[in-house]
Amino acid sequence: MANEKHVAILKQGVDAWNAWRDENPDIRPDLREANLHGANLREADFESAGLREANLHGADLYGADLSRANLSGANLYREGLSEANLGGANLREADFESADLSRANLSGANLQKAKLIEADLTEANLRRAMLDGANLRGADLSRANLSRANLSRADLRGANLDSATLVRTDLRGADVTGCRIYGVSAWGLKLKRTKQEDLVITPQDEPTVTVDNIEVAQFVYLLLHNEKIRHVIDTIGKKGVLLLGRFTEGRIATLERLREELCKRDFLPMVFNFDKPDTTTFTQTVRLLAGMSRFVIADVTKPKSAPLELQATVPELMVPFRPIIEEGEKPFAMLEDLWIQY
Repeated sequence: MANEKHVAILKQGVDAWNAWRDENPDIRPDLREANLHGANLREADFESAGLREANLHGADLYGADLSRANLSGANLYREGLSEANLGGANLREADFESADLSRANLSGANLQKAKLIEADLTEANLRRAMLDGANLRGADLSRANLSRANLSRADLRGANLDSATLVRTDLRGADVTGCRIYGVSAWGLKLKRTKQEDLVITPQDEPTVTVDNIEVAQFVYLLLHNEKIRHVIDTIGKKGVLLLGRFTEGRIATLERLREELCKRDFLPMVFNFDKPDTTTFTQTVRLLAGMSRFVIADVTKPKSAPLELQATVPELMVPFRPIIEEGEKPFAMLEDLWIQY
């Protein structure tokens, strides 16, 4: 239960409360389970306060300092928390449904299993926030910073991620079906078991176009605006290097060394070790990637598919091919013929 003295001071108004906090910096306010329904708490100082399971429904917390406060299980339904400071706060299982958290600071906050359905999080700072298992269905996260945030197993169905920053964001096991992702900055995402369907890549004033992979969204959008495709092709043609071969087991070290050295020389190494695309064959995929490359490096050490790949590409493409082989190994018979003729 809440400390009755602390509740009484708060009821005197925000000015009296903040003055008391200034005079007693070592006291951690205890407002657990307090009924603060509809209270005017604008710019109140609740730093490190205990507000676990407090009823803040309808309260005005605009600009309030709730950094490192414990609000786990609190009722913040339709709360006004615009520009509030919730950095490092414990908000586990808190109810923020339809709350206004626009431009709020939630960096490093614990929002595990929090209810954020249709919450307004536009331009919110959620860097390194823990949102695993959170419910963000229909939430507005446009222009929000979600860098290094943990959104594993989160429900983001129908959320608006337009122009959001997703750098090294953990989305493993999350559901992002139907999200708007126009202008999203997606780099180094963790996407294992992520459900990605019907992701809208166009702005609201353009006809809807969807993709099923957040990481390829920007490239597909470039295809829609084909005046920029030439720059994509030119860049790959100048920097792309296709790596072919059996890069498994002991050959992985060779692959990593090649990638490292190519990157040092400002090239873009492309490793063909992914599953066959649904709409084309392996051979067609190799031809496509090779034809776009500056040159091709083919590891012909104990080859499995390399002979067929080289036979299907070398005679047809005006692209330099450089075969490499482990010392002491012999190349496959067809390689000498290809070398002499092409």
